[in-house]
Amino acid sequence: MLNSPVDEIKSRLDIVEVIRNYIKLQKAGANYRAICPFHSENKPSFFVSPARQIWHCFGCQKGGDIFGFVKEIEGVEFGDALRILAQKAGVELKKQDPKIISQRQRLYEISDLACRFFEKQLKESSTGREAKKYLLSRGVKEETIKEWRLGYAPDTWEGLSDFLVGRGCEREEIAQAGLILKSEKTNNFYDRFRGRIIFPIFDLASQVIGFGARVFQDQKSKIKNQKYDDVAKYVNTPNTLLYDKSRVLYGLNKAGKEIRKKDSCILVEGYMDVITAHQAGFENVVATSGTALTPWQLNILKRHSDNLLTAFDMDIAGDNATKRGIDLAQSQDFNIKIITMPKDKDPADVISENPQEWQNLIEKAKSIHDFYFENTLARFDKNTLDGKIGISKILLPVIKRISNKIEQNFWIQSLTRVLGTKEEDILEELSKINFSQDEFGDKEVVSSPQKTRRELLEEYLLTLAFKRSENFSLVKEDDFVLLSLPTIKLINYFWGKEKQDELSQELRDKMNYLSFKTEFLEIDNDKIKTEFKNCLQEIRTLALKNKLDDISKEIKNAEEEKNFEKVQELVHKFYNLCQERKL
Repeated sequence: MLNSPVDEIKSRLDIVEVIRNYIKLQKAGANYRAICPFHSENKPSFFVSPARQIWHCFGCQKGGDIFGFVKEIEGVEFGDALRILAQKAGVELKKQDPKIISQRQRLYEISDLACRFFEKQLKESSTGREAKKYLLSRGVKEETIKEWRLGYAPDTWEGLSDFLVGRGCEREEIAQAGLILKSEKTNNFYDRFRGRIIFPIFDLASQVIGFGARVFQDQKSKIKNQKYDDVAKYVNTPNTLLYDKSRVLYGLNKAGKEIRKKDSCILVEGYMDVITAHQAGFENVVATSGTALTPWQLNILKRHSDNLLTAFDMDIAGDNATKRGIDLAQSQDFNIKIITMPKDKDPADVISENPQEWQNLIEKAKSIHDFYFENTLARFDKNTLDGKIGISKILLPVIKRISNKIEQNFWIQSLTRVLGTKEEDILEELSKINFSQDEFGDKEVVSSPQKTRRELLEEYLLTLAFKRSENFSLVKEDDFVLLSLPTIKLINYFWGKEKQDELSQELRDKMNYLSFKTEFLEIDNDKIKTEFKNCLQEIRTLALKNKLDDISKEIKNAEEEKNFEKVQELVHKFYNLCQERKL
C-alpha cells in the first residue's frame, strides 16, 4: 500500500514520459539523454534513467526525481509541482486549508474558474451564441471549441468579477490574476475582457495561466462611440505571477510531442492560426502569444527542435520586432525556413479553405538564406553602386549574427558572388559591425555549482566503490575524520552498520545518483582498485595539507603575539605530521 500522494504519483508516472513532454530525449543505451534545459551547452550532458526514475545533468549538476524536474522547468515550488503531477497521474489531493494555499495555486484556481465562466457564456448567453456562430463560420468545429476551452466574455462591466466573488474570490486576487482593473475615477473594479471571444492560454502542464480576447466581426454595430477599426483586435492578460507573454508559446502544451516527433516547429502569429492548424492535423504549430520571438521562447523551442518554420509577415529591410526575433533565432543556431503566405491571407484562412494548400506552402518554404537573398535582390539592382550598398546594408548584419562558422561562410560566399567582389572585402566590412548584447537577447545561462576539491574526490571515491563495492574495505576507520558525514554514512551502509530505511531521503537520492553515475564511468574493472587507492590517498594528502596550512597560520599568529613557547610546540606538531605522512 502506498503511503502518500507522492508515492502514488511516482507509481503512476514514468519519468521518461514526464520529461519527454518538455524536452527532446534521445535513447542512449538503457538511458536517455538531451541538451540540458537548465544551462547553455552544445553537447548533451542531461541524462534520464528509467530504471532509477531519476534525472541528472553532468554539466550543471542539477538532478532529482520527477518532482525536482517539474519544479525546475516550471519554476514552481514543491506544492505546485505536486499539483501539476497529481493532475497528470489522476491522483486526487486532499483539500488544503485556504490559508496555506500558495499564491500561485490560488491564481491557478481563479484562472480556471474564469475559464469555466467564459465557456458557459459562449454556450448559453445570446451574444455568446453569436460569437460561437462566428467561430463556426471560420471553420472551427464544436469539438475544437471544447478541446481548446474557447469562451466568451459578456459585454458587461462586472459579469466575471461578480461570478468570481460569488465563488469566494477576493477582488484584489482577481486583479492579481489580470482579470479585472481598478478605475482611477471611481476606485471600483471592472472586467478587463468584455464582449470578446476568449482564448485561454495554457502552461506546459495545460493549466490556464492567462487569456487572449478577440473582438469579432458581428460586433461592429454593438460597439458604441468608437469605430470598429479603431478597437484593438486583441486584448491579452498582462504579465502576472503566472503569465509572462515573453515566456509563453500558445499551443505548445499540445504541440510539444508532435514538434519532437517531426523535429520541426511551425511558428504563426495568431490564436486562430494555431487552433485551425491543429484541427486540420498540423499539430506542430504554435504562436508567440502577441509578442515577437524572445530569447526565453527560443530557449523553450530549442528543447524540442532546432528546425523552425515561420509564417510571419516579415519586412527584411525594416527594424521590426518580427525580423529581430528571426535574427535572434538565427544567432542561436536554429535552422530557419520561411513560409511565404498568399497576399491578404493568414494561415487560418488558407487551412480553412484548403488544408492541402497549407501543406504545399510548408513544402515550398524557403531557407532563410534564399528568402533573404531573393527578397533583397528583388529590392535592389546588384549592378549599380547604390544597389550593392543597399544589398550590403541588409545582408551584412544578418551574416554577422550567424554563430555557425560553416553556415556563415556559405552566406559570405553567396554575397561575394552577388556583389562581384572579393571575400576579403566582405570580411573587412563584417569586422566593422558590432552589436550590443541586447540585440542578441539574454541567453539563459546557469553557472555550475562550484564543488570543493574534497567534495569532488569523495564523490569520485564513492562512484568507484559503487562500481565495485569490495573497495569499501580499503577505507579505514581512521579515515573517517577526513570524510564528510554523508560519505561516512554511505560507507557504513555498505559495511552493514546503517540500514537503508535509516538513511535520509537526501542520502538515498545521492546513492541513487552515484549508482546512475557509475554507468558513465569509463574505466576497466581491473584498474578500479588502483584508482580507488589513489583517490583515497589523495583525500588523505589533501586533509593533511589543509591541517598543515592551519598549523602554519597558528604559528604565524603565535609569532606575532611573541608566544615563543607555543611557536615551538606548533613547529614540533608540524614536523611530526610531516614525518607521519613522509612529506
